[in-house]
Amino acid sequence: MEFRILGSVQIHDERADVRIVPRGAKQRALLGALVVKADQVVPTERLVDELWGERPPANAANALQAHVARLRRLLPAPGSGAPRHEWVETSPLGYVLSLGPATTDARRFHHLVARGRELAASTPGRAADVLREGLTLWRGPALQGCGQGAICSAEAALLEESRLLALETLYDVSLRADRCAEITGELEELVTVHPLRERFHEQLMTALYRCGRRAEALGTYDRARRLLARDLGIEPGPVLRGRMEAILRRPDPVADGTAPVGPAPPRPAAQGAADVTGAWPAERPEGDLRALSAELARLRGHVELLHQEQRELSERFARLSARHTPGTRDGTGRLSG
Repeated sequence: MEFRILGSVQIHDERADVRIVPRGAKQRALLGALVVKADQVVPTERLVDELWGERPPANAANALQAHVARLRRLLPAPGSGAPRHEWVETSPLGYVLSLGPATTDARRFHHLVARGRELAASTPGRAADVLREGLTLWRGPALQGCGQGAICSAEAALLEESRLLALETLYDVSLRADRCAEITGELEELVTVHPLRERFHEQLMTALYRCGRRAEALGTYDRARRLLARDLGIEPGPVLRGRMEAILRRPDPVADGTAPVGPAPPRPAAQGAADVTGAWPAERPEGDLRALSAELARLRGHVELLHQEQRELSERFARLSARHTPGTRDGTGRLSG
């Protein structure tokens, strides 16, 4: 038996290969809340609030008891030869779902993610496989169709964050296992669905770079920067900036894609930096001047490289546009359109 909440709430009886889905919204909310709090007593008042919110019926305790009775009839009986097991038990304070020999897909997911993280340091390829196994347990948004009760809503948010963190770990170990090509498309979808999650942008930049798509990697940074500025009014964080600087420092992708691209190492604050007026101290040690010159040269190189990338992209865009603009001639001399 497995109680499933990574998607719509349902019960899978592996003995008969039967899937049981509660029909009513109240039944789904009740089962969802009990699974979330499995093996814990859930007070009657909390279950009433979960099912009816601010508008409970006049005899809410009796109405809840009726829903519990329907749920008990829905749950399968123990198999032949198995000890009698009461899935939903009554206590003086409320109700408890006693899992007994059963499990939940959420517990399986957390177990596989923990196992994947244990394997990450030694065998990233195996870690990626285990993490994918855990992520395949998801059939949709957690606790889908269970309403907006406090228990299910809070758990759904926690599970979704766990899913996103597991995805970040998956792509980290996939990059270490040199599986860049197979995750690029997935990351492109994720940055569209989660445009303000910087980690996915950074991982997409790395994957694109290692696939030899350097200009696209830098373009990903630029799009992320504009999104963050538009929606949050902030600049990219140090991890995303560090990835961009690391790519800029290495003009050509590593041929075999095995050497990692690390974030830019932190630089110490410049000695004798400008004060709030923007003026520099009159006297600066010779070492500071050399460091300043080196920094200016580095930044100048970055600016020139960005200008070059922009020119190349503009020229490519112009060539492609010319091919598809009505009345223009293509490479064969024939009119297009």
